[in-house]
Amino acid sequence: MLIRLSQAKDLAALCQIYNQGIRSGAATFESREREIAELQSWLESSEHYPVLVLELQGQVQGFAALSAYRSRDCYRGIAEFSIYLHSEIQGKGYGLPLLQALLQKALQLGFWKVLSRIFTFNSASRFLCQKAGFREVGVYEKHAQLNGKWLDVVIVEYLISANQSGEI
Repeated sequence: MLIRLSQAKDLAALCQIYNQGIRSGAATFESREREIAELQSWLESSEHYPVLVLELQGQVQGFAALSAYRSRDCYRGIAEFSIYLHSEIQGKGYGLPLLQALLQKALQLGFWKVLSRIFTFNSASRFLCQKAGFREVGVYEKHAQLNGKWLDVVIVEYLISANQSGEI
């Protein structure tokens, strides 16, 4: 297993894995599959918001990414995260080291908090976040619709300073 920063050569695999997540209906409110060119911006912003890939036997099988939380300066130390694994390796223990590597990268970049929103029914992602040290903050009810159905999301956060030094 190799976890590394993404490169342009990874875009096709990232697109395939992301589109699997879209099709699953369990990972994102996105409903339109993406083209490779649409993901190019992920690499362009990777200096401050990196995308890490998980490689198994030379093949990209997953990725975890940081993205901007809000545009106001007071929030620049907070990042949102997403993590996607190829369907064939889900539930096999690869998500935790990938998410831990992303949190380590967030620490190196000076972020103090990483957060995300997870569908309430996505127990695998909720469990992964719990194992990585995230706490569930609350639930946004009727956050948005996917395929005409209102869905709730759980807000999860990881306070880097609390998990790295014991201080908040």
